[in-house]
Parts: sequence; C-alpha cells; structure tokens
Amino acid sequence: MVSAPINPQRITDDLDRLLEVLPDAVRQALAPPEAREQLLEVVLDLGRVPEARYPGRAVSLGEAVVERADLAAVVEQLGAFGGDNRAGIERTLHRISAIRNRTGTIVGLTCRVGRAVFGTVAMVRDLMDSGQSLLLMGRPGVGKTTALREIARVLADELGKRVVVIDTSNEIAGDGDIPHPAIGRARRMQVARPELQHQVMIEAVENHMPEVIVIDEIGTELEAQAARTIAERGVMLVATAHGNELANLVKNPTLSDLVGGIESVTLGDEEARRRRSQKTVLERAAEPTFPLAVEMHSRHRWLVHRDVARTVDLLLRGQLPRPQVRELDGDGRLHLQEPSPPQALSRPAPPAPERSLAQRRHPHLAPVPLPDPVAPAQPAASSDDDECATGTPQGPLLLFAVGVSGLLLEQAIRSRRLPVQCVESVEEADVVLALRQQLGQQPELRRRAQQAGVPILVIKADTLPQVQRGLERLLQRREPADPPQAEPARSGPDDDLAALEECRLAVEQLVLAKGQPVELLPRSERVRRLQAELAAHYQLASAEFGSGRQQRLRIFPR
Repeated sequence: MVSAPINPQRITDDLDRLLEVLPDAVRQALAPPEAREQLLEVVLDLGRVPEARYPGRAVSLGEAVVERADLAAVVEQLGAFGGDNRAGIERTLHRISAIRNRTGTIVGLTCRVGRAVFGTVAMVRDLMDSGQSLLLMGRPGVGKTTALREIARVLADELGKRVVVIDTSNEIAGDGDIPHPAIGRARRMQVARPELQHQVMIEAVENHMPEVIVIDEIGTELEAQAARTIAERGVMLVATAHGNELANLVKNPTLSDLVGGIESVTLGDEEARRRRSQKTVLERAAEPTFPLAVEMHSRHRWLVHRDVARTVDLLLRGQLPRPQVRELDGDGRLHLQEPSPPQALSRPAPPAPERSLAQRRHPHLAPVPLPDPVAPAQPAASSDDDECATGTPQGPLLLFAVGVSGLLLEQAIRSRRLPVQCVESVEEADVVLALRQQLGQQPELRRRAQQAGVPILVIKADTLPQVQRGLERLLQRREPADPPQAEPARSGPDDDLAALEECRLAVEQLVLAKGQPVELLPRSERVRRLQAELAAHYQLASAEFGSGRQQRLRIFPR
C-alpha cells in the first residue's frame, strides 16, 4: 500500500557553528558544500591527520597532523566535559566526545554533527495518537536520536501534550541551559551524571506531572525498572534502547523487562504433549513496558511491531515475527507493507551443540542417546489398522504425531535425513504416528483418521529408538519392494575407503575424544562388517540398527 506524499523533510544542522571551533586546516578542507554533504563526524587524534567520516567512507583532511595545541584550542571553545566525557556547543546539537590518556589529558576528539530533521516523525505519526509507549531500536548512526527529537516536538506542539525530555548527555536538546528549538515546547531535564538517569526519570514523574517522557538510550537494569514504574503510573514513554532489533532485547537479560521479561516455566506432562515441546520452556513474564516498537533498519526503512507482546511470544516459540514494513521513497511517498497471514506453527528446534571438526567435515556424525545394549529389539509398532499403502513416494511423507515428543521427532528426522514432514491435522497427513497410551485416550482421533483413510502406526514408548524405527517402518512400507539381492548403491573401492574414513573420524574425534556414541551412514552388509572390524581395533563395541536400506552401524564408547 502507498500513501499520499508526506511533508518533505527539512534539515537544520548549524554546521558553521561546529566548524568555527575546529582547526583552520580542517575548516578550510570542509568549506566546499560537497564536503559538508552527509558529514557524520570529524575525528581529531593527536599525531594523526584529521579525518572526516561519511556514511560508508572516511576522508583525510590535509596532510598536517594534529598537535596538542590544536586540541587545546578546540577544548577551550567548548562547554565543560561531563562525567561521560562529552561536551557541546551551546544552542546546537553537535556533540564532542573526548579520548583521554592515563593521566586524564585529552589526546583525541570525536566531533559528531547533530542535525534537526523535521518530517521524520511522519513514518510513525499514527502511533503518536494511540497514547501507547513507543520503543525505537537500531544500530548507531541510523537516526534514533533525530527521530526522538522530532517525536518530542510533535507531541508537545501538535498534540498539546505535557512532554519532559530526560537529556542525559545533552544529545537530544543540545548543550547549554536553553534547549534547542528542535524539541519545540517540550521541557528538558538535564542529568548530572549518566548513572543518575533512572533517578531523574522518577523525579520527572513525581515533580512535573508529565503526560509523556522522552528518554534516549535505556541501557541499565535500573533504567529499565524505572521505565516500568513510569509506565504503570499511566505516563506515555518514548525511548531508544541498545539493540538492533526486538530479538536482541529478548536475549538481553538486562533489558528484557522492557518487552515483558523472560522466565523459565516447567510444563505439566499433558501441556508438554499438547505443545509438543520439552517440559522446561521460556515464556514472557509480564506485559511489555512498551506495547509498540520500531526497528530502524535505515533512515528510510522502519519495521513496526504493533503488538510487542505477541512478537515476543512468537520469538520464544522459535517463530519469525511479522512486523509492518514502512519505507519512504525518493518522492516522499510512504510505502506500507502489511504483515503476511500467520503460517502454521512450527516446532522450535533445540539449540544446536557446538560442532566438532569431524562433524564439520561429515555433517552426519551426530551424537545420539546411548540405548540399553542388553535390551532385546522390539517391534516398532503393533496395530490392526496401521496398514500403509505401498507405491512410489511423491514428496515427503506427511506425518501427524500423537503423544510423540516433537524434539524426538525432529532429532530422528535430522539424524537419518528422512523425507518426513510434520503436519498439524489428521486430514493433512499421509500417516499417523501415535503413542499407544495416548491414542487409547483419543477415540475421536481414531474416528477422524478412519474417515480420512489415514493409517495409524502405534509405538509403545516415546523414546528415540522407538521413534526412529517407527519412521523407518513407515518409509519402508511406502517404498516399492526391493529385489531380494538389492543392496545400497554404494560400492567400489572409493566408497569403501570413504566409509572407513568416516568410521575412523567418528571414533577418534567423537567416541574416544568426547565419549559420545555415534551412528554412521547406512551401508551395505560388507561395508558394515569392515567398519565393525575397524571399531574393534580401537577396542570399541558396535551394533547394527535399522532395517532394509537404513541399516547402519552404531559405535559405543568404552
């Protein structure tokens, strides 16, 4: 969807005020208009040539290096440096940050160009009317503070709100006692030291009755707690936070409370089966402090999360969020791309362990749970109505699981590379794989499977060997019968050497080094015998598992 053209952006940078305090050589190098276009910052380091930085590039300014006298002359024209080593030029938005040596002497300056851009708030103008707290995220230099400044002005001047800006480093409203006109009628409270920002946030609510509080860079746990306290008092918050996207905040233990906080929850057996997940899962602990969030990927492309609570829930379930994409083209038109309809829920994959050298060379070398070596092999299933049609398979086998752990299913499918895909209903499935005890409690499911003509295969226990054998049996019934003499296609000296090399790597780098059992790829009977002999040379036990073309060797640690 494309909206009508929005008001063109107007930029005010007061760049001449910044150039006045810089050394003469730097000022002359930046005099041409093309040198000022998109200038981000000027870097002055002792003993080095001055440097101007632009988006994606840096340009040296002259050939003379910076002397101590040059740095001293710049510092003399600035305001006092605060506890965060930042200073400014009064009534401007420029920020000068100092680098000091071990004795406290300034040996470098980063002169950041501050610009007031009027018109950027049009990207989220509709969110301002909602009265809900808004969080802005993005990498450094993407324009978070610029947008924050413009939002403060619109809320104060156009919407008539009582707005208080918490200005920790004078970055929002500039240096000096009089705030920059870019924030309009919004009031500004300065912070003496960065570590006191959370106290000033609470003070603003208690003393000045704001309707909106604007904060730049929430970065500590105390500030996150203060933000929640303010939101619970009915005050609208507009803030920026460290992190490129919402997923970063979910993983950040310090700031996760901004999006509701994360806690570990132990599910009951029934609920874990219903979700097809492990019993201990991560869930959102509370309602988010900020119901709205914006990911600023560039100055002209923003991703809007209108329901942060739902987005966090999706991320914790291993699913991708569906934000609204807003882009501003060169003609000033705002393009809105609505989120796609929800897809079928996918089961979250367990975190992958660090891969060893052998696993990187041979991805199939995956550790598996150690089975009971003395337990007799049991039939994978028993049921009167589990008859599966044979024939040439078309695409993956569509499987509906009942009472079977989703994690075990995924592990079995990945470790064997089986052409199996899990679906969400009986009617979509080719077959049903069910735990005997669970199936007996669901007569309605048996009736639906019978009506849909979907066969059911029953396994006795929710264990990895049972699930693996069940899947292999289903796939074996699906394939056309093999000739009696048929064996896996691998044959010849090269394949024999590859199989033995696979076995050697598995033994030396996984079984002996880490004490992990390993299953090798399915091989012919002759090759499996050679692999077993090689394992015996290392004084390791081995056993064959699977049936038909899926027969393979498993090697156990001592």
